[in-house]
Amino acid sequence: MPKPAMPRPAPFRGPPPPHFRNAIEQAEQEGVARNDMTLKLTRRDASDMQRDRTLPVADISYAAGVMTFLGVKVETGGVETSTLDRGEA
Repeated sequence: MPKPAMPRPAPFRGPPPPHFRNAIEQAEQEGVARNDMTLKLTRRDASDMQRDRTLPVADISYAAGVMTFLGVKVETGGVETSTLDRGEA
């Protein structure tokens, strides 16, 4: 009788804000405008970001139903891994 498959360990999860803050700042230093960037977050990362009590309130804003992080538009869901789309062709 075959052995049951061993469950894979969950990948390490860290808070998304520091990672994406660095990515946004790096892209900006390379000449990419924040208006051109889109932060594509998994639902979990978006939820974690919204509940992160260490995140300054000024870093996240909501206007006309759109969430932004450091002035970068946030899209939630539809991705397996959170990424920063730099808007480059």
